[in-house]
Amino acid sequence: MTEDRQNLVFVKTDDLRLVEATLAGNTEAFGELVDRYQDRLFSALVHMLGSIHDARDVAQEAFLSAFEKLDTFRKEASFYSWLFRIAYNAAITNRRKLKRRAATSLEGKQDSLGFEIADDHPDANPDHKMESEERVRQVRMALEQLTCDYRDVIVMKEIEGMRYEEIATILNCPIGTVRSRIHRARNDLRDILTRSLSPESEASTT
Repeated sequence: MTEDRQNLVFVKTDDLRLVEATLAGNTEAFGELVDRYQDRLFSALVHMLGSIHDARDVAQEAFLSAFEKLDTFRKEASFYSWLFRIAYNAAITNRRKLKRRAATSLEGKQDSLGFEIADDHPDANPDHKMESEERVRQVRMALEQLTCDYRDVIVMKEIEGMRYEEIATILNCPIGTVRSRIHRARNDLRDILTRSLSPESEASTT
């Protein structure tokens, strides 16, 4: 068994221990689950909703809902996948209820998009740091241009690292649909980034 696999098994086992402790009346155990996953869930929701305010509200709603319906959690499932599905449904409701808002500026937030955002080493090249920050900004803006359906699956697959089966369960759709949607989302994201990084695009912004 690989080290990553061992870590996943340990986390799942420990999550189950905390779930059982919560169901037995130890609410502090659920607090440990919140501490473990709140930052990760919040970051994913910011990418999906494009709003820090909405992401915070949906995350809080998701944890409250998870606590209230914890007795429905199936022990063979991953707690985080189950929690994420609750959060995803809450995010869909949020989109339907609220008018589209201007995306909250995320310039001060360093979200992980699969590459290093900042280098605090004293000898770091300032030009390289600026290029990295600009790349993050462009990827973030490209994500916001995707349709909600495409943005959601990109967040789940590329940022959250979920398996196709997990995404299919969350979206309540066939795995084939998930694969097709991710394929199209990747193509759209690539096209958007290509246009934004083209010389013509750079010239128009100078």
